[in-house]
Amino acid sequence: MSQKRYKPEEIIHKLRVAEVESSKGHNTGQICRKLGITEQTYYRWRKQYGGMKVEQTRRFKELEAENARLKKLVADLSLDKEILKEAASKNF
Repeated sequence: MSQKRYKPEEIIHKLRVAEVESSKGHNTGQICRKLGITEQTYYRWRKQYGGMKVEQTRRFKELEAENARLKKLVADLSLDKEILKEAASKNF
């Protein structure tokens, strides 16, 4: 079975639908079947995106990407620094 990647906007929409269905008295299993996802996915999404708005998720994803880029940059610079230290200590 192939996996489908949902965009954050779609996830938020599905979580809102789940809230409506839950208020109607449906249990989690019924809600997940209607949404076409597993219960594990539902709980993971609810933990990550619960209570967020679409704009917040977009900003969250942008910050995650920026954080990953900065971590890579710091790692590269640290490696360069160590190489230069090693080279300098061997010459003298």
